[in-house]
Amino acid sequence: MSIPPASGIGRFYKHSAKSIRFVREGCTNRPFYHIVVMERRKNQHQPVIEQVGTYDPMPNQRNERLVSFNFERIRYWLGHGAHMSTPAAELLGLAGFLPIHPRTYMTAWRNRQRNTKKKEDENEKEGGAAAT
Repeated sequence: MSIPPASGIGRFYKHSAKSIRFVREGCTNRPFYHIVVMERRKNQHQPVIEQVGTYDPMPNQRNERLVSFNFERIRYWLGHGAHMSTPAAELLGLAGFLPIHPRTYMTAWRNRQRNTKKKEDENEKEGGAAAT
């Protein structure tokens, strides 16, 4: 299997549906994503039209997840009718380019619920240990 060039091949059917989505690169347990424009019906291992960003979900030494976008090209493709995948829309919402995606709000709410439950459980354990 040959890997398509990161900049894309630039060839596509003019009237086919386009999609802005992630293409997973990297290796096992170490994902790295290219944010690309592709024809909608193709899978992620086929050549892309254009790469418009990157996303590294693994935190670095400073606990940062690195993201880069080419907002001009994203705006161009959205203006020409490209669709957006949900993960790409979430990331662009967090970047402030699009409105925040509803799934982002739900994920944050679930994380808050999990953290408060974890704190309550810790407090109960500490209270039970102090009483004995």
